[in-house]
Amino acid sequence: MRTTITFEGDVAAAIAQLRREEGLGVSGAVNELIRRGLSGRPQLLRFEQRTSPGHARIDVTDIAEVLELIEGPTAR
Repeated sequence: MRTTITFEGDVAAAIAQLRREEGLGVSGAVNELIRRGLSGRPQLLRFEQRTSPGHARIDVTDIAEVLELIEGPTAR
């Protein structure tokens, strides 16, 4: 179906953003946004796990030494 539609500024911005993010044409972006609106489901956000390189600051291979460090030398 072909028709002429005038989009308000916020809707045009949402279409442009979706086109950039998803690599869609105008029709594809409009159809996707309408489907999302009709489905009533919120858009899922992409989850990104933040990680950082690192290592333990103490040697945890000697349990007695770790316990002494945590609890103190007089804990026994």
